[in-house]
Amino acid sequence: MSDSIVTIAKLVKIFDISGGFLEQLKFKSGKIVRQKTEVKAVNGISLEIKKGETLAVVGESGCGKSTLARTVIGLYPPTSGQVLYKGQRIDNLSSTQMLPFRQQMQMIFQDPYASLNPRKSVRQTLEEPIRFHMSKMNRKEVEERLASVMEQVGVNPGWKDRFPHEFSGGQRQRIAIARSLVVDPEFIIADEPVSALDVSIQAQILNLLMDAQEERGLTYLFITHDLSVVRHIAARVAVMYLGTLCELATTSELYQNPRHPYTQALLSAIPAIDGRKKKHIRLPGEIPTPINLPRGCVFHGRCIHANDRCQNEIPELLQVDDASGSYVACHGVEEGRV
Repeated sequence: MSDSIVTIAKLVKIFDISGGFLEQLKFKSGKIVRQKTEVKAVNGISLEIKKGETLAVVGESGCGKSTLARTVIGLYPPTSGQVLYKGQRIDNLSSTQMLPFRQQMQMIFQDPYASLNPRKSVRQTLEEPIRFHMSKMNRKEVEERLASVMEQVGVNPGWKDRFPHEFSGGQRQRIAIARSLVVDPEFIIADEPVSALDVSIQAQILNLLMDAQEERGLTYLFITHDLSVVRHIAARVAVMYLGTLCELATTSELYQNPRHPYTQALLSAIPAIDGRKKKHIRLPGEIPTPINLPRGCVFHGRCIHANDRCQNEIPELLQVDDASGSYVACHGVEEGRV
């Protein structure tokens, strides 16, 4: 699509955790065989992120959300599939070839305590990307940019010579956001940017991100497990389970009419604060390991609607509603059983 800024096509990321040669040797059927152990973190995901929107990716811990984000931005090389930025493939580029895209694609990490270098002041943290990507700027221009970005994120410019340990968690995350904004990017991946913060601070950071999006025309890929946060910030939502995409819909459509059984279970777990009682859908069984994924639909072992087809055939992500543009990967929805 012409209005897509990022296109993810059949992306796969597998981690080899076999260890050394001796650790790979296993005794099976009276023989010693060499066996690799692999974690299938992302399994054939395809998405399009439209310019100026916020696409949220949600799911339980360990479903592959953060791996997807880091593979899209190039921190992990994909095992297969493609990532395109404005129509140009970037997943196969070298570090040098990626440099022009680094300025346009930035990332906000989950833990503000770990993402900032404790030995660098705020000035040094924010100046580093400017010096690297905008080397022609003089000292006055750099100082003006620092002051402007710090004011925008709600940090006093007079604090730029302080170090991370002198700030609270919310202030550190504001500095991390300032670091991503200081080079004028177009696309930002926010990987659980508020999950490590107090609830009272979360709303401030979310409002800050939305204000920055409106002022700068930013596009967000927002990773979270908190569905209440999603409703506040996202235009569309992609639901992941065990590295696969279950459902893709607009935020309003997903909350009003969840179609995939896993999405229905996730939404039923949101606490109601208006006094209304909700039926909590309790999923049977445990989440399978990504080392040994089940055959067919990865969710069939916990789904009350599963049948033989679900156990043997992988469902495709199909459009189920032309009006809303919802996509679901579920045999039960396709057959009208769910």
